[in-house]
Amino acid sequence: MTETLTSPTVRSPVATPRLGGLGLFTVLLGAALPLIDFFIVNVALPTIGRDLHAGESVLELVVAGYGVSYAVLLVLGGRLGDLFGRREFFLYGMAAFGVTSLACGLAPTAWTLVAARVAQGAAAAAMLPQVLATIQAATSGQRRAKAMGLYGATAGLSMVAGQILGGVLVAADIWGTGWRSVFLVNVPVVAVGLFLGARAVPETRSQHPEPVDGPGTVLLAVSLLTLLAPLTEGRAAGWPLWTWLALAAFPFAAWAFYAVERRADRQGRTPLVPPSLFALTSLRRGLVMMVPFSIGFSGFMFVIAVSLQQGAGLGPVSAGLALTPMALAFFVVSLYGPRLVSRFGTRVVTAGGLIQAVGIGLLVLTAWRSWPHLGVWELLPGAAVAGAGQALQLPIIMRIVLSEVPTARAGVGGGVMVTTQQSALALGVATLGTLFLTLVPGMGMRDALVTTLLVQLAGIALTAALSLRLPRTIS
Repeated sequence: MTETLTSPTVRSPVATPRLGGLGLFTVLLGAALPLIDFFIVNVALPTIGRDLHAGESVLELVVAGYGVSYAVLLVLGGRLGDLFGRREFFLYGMAAFGVTSLACGLAPTAWTLVAARVAQGAAAAAMLPQVLATIQAATSGQRRAKAMGLYGATAGLSMVAGQILGGVLVAADIWGTGWRSVFLVNVPVVAVGLFLGARAVPETRSQHPEPVDGPGTVLLAVSLLTLLAPLTEGRAAGWPLWTWLALAAFPFAAWAFYAVERRADRQGRTPLVPPSLFALTSLRRGLVMMVPFSIGFSGFMFVIAVSLQQGAGLGPVSAGLALTPMALAFFVVSLYGPRLVSRFGTRVVTAGGLIQAVGIGLLVLTAWRSWPHLGVWELLPGAAVAGAGQALQLPIIMRIVLSEVPTARAGVGGGVMVTTQQSALALGVATLGTLFLTLVPGMGMRDALVTTLLVQLAGIALTAALSLRLPRTIS
């Protein structure tokens, strides 16, 4: 009788260790690292170029190599975590992130740095999906809502803080490391994360592990590469023939990926990205919203970094600190997001879009009237209002996307969401960044900045309109 009672208890999901406060802090630390590193190099690129004698196209690869590798492998990372254990894969990914960060910081040449950044993106892809999957599998109810709210707040704050931190570290020139400190700073943080993760993060995995879908993995990688590689590298490389061939191949690769995944689903096999996931209304509509939001977010961060340093003549510290009001507003307002959603539902996201639009509008007026005298005080009103609006969108959209995803597919769902976000972040730099840099020679820095911000306003309007189709409540 004792054996009969013990066996169900061991296999029951109830017996799975819960994600406590220290464990949640640890996985959120793991979530912050990849996003910080996507943006931290923006203000360090000029120094890297001078030190390593790198041209613009190679510097683009320092950013694009990380972003593309990260985006391409995210879904696979989520699947492997479901299969082998999310805590184990989280720790392996974090350790690899620390090693590759060290390799970036010690890179003797520009091409060595590019290779290390590609490897760093792969390590991030192994680590990050486990964060969302662990939250989904080891929390429930209000604890899950709070954890997802904190995850979204961490993601948004990390994207702004990365740019600020990059400027501070480059200017501080700690022990003569210069730009290398933006990568080396990860090493002690990873050491702390590994120590805490081994003790505080519970092990979870899918109750019905699904094997890796080889053909789907290859076709997804080809699809993302043929889209992201030419768009992120094309302008700096002068749009050579390979960029146009890659873009022409993208729709065929994407169609082949969809066809293979659909056939696998119909035959009862397990595709890399199960089409049945997109039958979930919350996931489908949330992902559609995330694309224009993330394009606008990353495009803005890139354009403002270039404008403040090359146009307004600010140093890396001043350029980074100019975004402090945005980061602070995002952090404070995001803490109230779950409470507002429980009272007003997903219309909070619509309100956030309208508030962000007001903030970007204020930044447009500031740039038009005050150029080139832009700094923390001039940008404060617009940056703070825009940050508050972003805080009422990103954390809640992330929660909506995953709200109906089954626990057994938490890793896949998280991988799909972060892949969408990361791909859109890369597209933001490629599209809004390219638009801005193309307009500068003919219009001047101020008018190019104003025009690009107005284009971003159109994207914000689209996001706000799409939010009206979200489910009114979040489960």
